Amino acid sequence: MRTSVYKSISNTKLFKKQLLVWSQQFREVTFLDSNDYPQKYSNYDCILAVDALTSIKTDTYNAFEDLKQYQQTTQDWLFGYLSYDLKNDVEQLVSSKFDGLEFPDLFFFQPKKIFLLKGNQLELHYLNMCDDEFEMDFIEIEQVVALETENKQKLEIQQRVSKEAYLTKIAAMLRYIQQGDLYEANFCMEFYATDAVIDPLEKFLKLNEISQPPFAVFFKNNKQYLLSASPERYLKKEGELLISQPIKGTAKRYLDPVEDEASKNNLAVDPKERAENIMITDLVRNDLSHTAQRGTVTVKELCGLYSFLQVHQMISTITSKLDFQYTAIDALKTTFPMGSMTGAPKIAAMKIIEELEETKRGLYSGAVGYFKPNGDFDFNVVIRSILYNQDKKYVSFSVGSAITSLSIPESEYAECLLKAKAMREVLE
Repeated sequence: MRTSVYKSISNTKLFKKQLLVWSQQFREVTFLDSNDYPQKYSNYDCILAVDALTSIKTDTYNAFEDLKQYQQTTQDWLFGYLSYDLKNDVEQLVSSKFDGLEFPDLFFFQPKKIFLLKGNQLELHYLNMCDDEFEMDFIEIEQVVALETENKQKLEIQQRVSKEAYLTKIAAMLRYIQQGDLYEANFCMEFYATDAVIDPLEKFLKLNEISQPPFAVFFKNNKQYLLSASPERYLKKEGELLISQPIKGTAKRYLDPVEDEASKNNLAVDPKERAENIMITDLVRNDLSHTAQRGTVTVKELCGLYSFLQVHQMISTITSKLDFQYTAIDALKTTFPMGSMTGAPKIAAMKIIEELEETKRGLYSGAVGYFKPNGDFDFNVVIRSILYNQDKKYVSFSVGSAITSLSIPESEYAECLLKAKAMREVLE
C-alpha cells in the first residue's frame, strides 16, 4: 500500500522548518516535533503527514466505535485528534457551554505522504498512487527558503473569566472538596480574540522557539488550526505496552541559575504539588487497570522533575500491558480524557468542571497524535496551545491548574497567568 524511500539529512533543524513551510500547500497537515528533548519513550524526532486520501469527522455520539471501525478498515497510518468533549461518549456527560471555535469533536485522516525523521535519517512513506513524486517533493523541500514573515496586526486578547470571577469559582470548587464531592479538579479558563487575522505558521514557529517542548504540534484541517507547545504525553502504545505521563506541579523558571535551582527544589518538596501529582498518578493507574493484564500496572517514576524553557514540571510515568482481548481504541476510550486535565474522582470532577467553567473545552485538554498500521499509537495532551478558526477569525487559548484542599486561590490564579505567558507573548 505504501512505498518507502530513505534519505540522509545534513542540517535537521533547517530541514524541519523547510518541511513545515512546504506542507502549507496541503489542506490537511500534522507536524509533530520533539525539539530534541531527551525522552526515554520517543520513536521519532519529527513527523510530518499531509494530504488526506480518506478522513473521518464526527461529533461525540459513538465516536470511539466509529474511530475503531475506521482504524481497523484502513490499517494504515492515521493522524488526528480527540477533543475533550469525547468524554460524553464515554460517560453520561454533556458539554453545553459557549464554543467560539466550532471544531469537530473528532477528526483523523489517512495521509498520502508521511515523513519520519530520527537523527539524520529520514523515512518517506508514500501511498503507491503518488510514489512517483518522491524525488520531486524532496527537491522542492530542500529549495524552500525558511519563512520570514511579520504579522503586524495587534490582537486584543480578552480574558473570559475576570480575576474576581475566577476567585469566586475556585471558592465554589473548594466547597465541593470540603464536602467530600471530590479531591482534586482541574479548573480552566479561556483567553481569546475576535476578528483575528493571524499567520498560523508564523505563530507556531514563534511559540515553538520560545517553548521547545517534546510534544509540539502544528495541525491544520483546512481553516482550523492547532499550534501546540505541549510538554505532556497522554498515552502511547508500543506492542502490548501502554505508557502514560501525567503532569501535575508547575514552578517558574528564572534567569539566575541559583534562583532557578531553588525554584525547582521547592517544587520537588512542595506538599500541595506532590499531593496533586500523586492523586492523578493513582487515577491514571486506575484508568489503565481497565484494559491491563493482571498485575502489570506499574509506576515507573513518581513526581520526576523536568525543566522546560518556560517552566519546571513534575511528571510521573505509569505503564501497563494491554490485555489481548482489548483493542488500541479500547485503551484510549477507558483512559480518556487525561486524568491530569480532569481530577479525582474523575466523573465527579468532570461534572463540576462543566458547571463552573465558562466555555466548552473542545480540542483544548484533548489529544493529538497518530496510529501506525499495526495499531500502535502516540498522543499528547493539548495544553499550552493556540487554537484558531480562520473562517470565524476567532483565536483562543486556555490555561488551568489543579485545585485541591491545599489550594490558595490567588496562587492558582498566578499559576494560570504563568502558563498563559508564552501564548500571550506570541499573539500580542
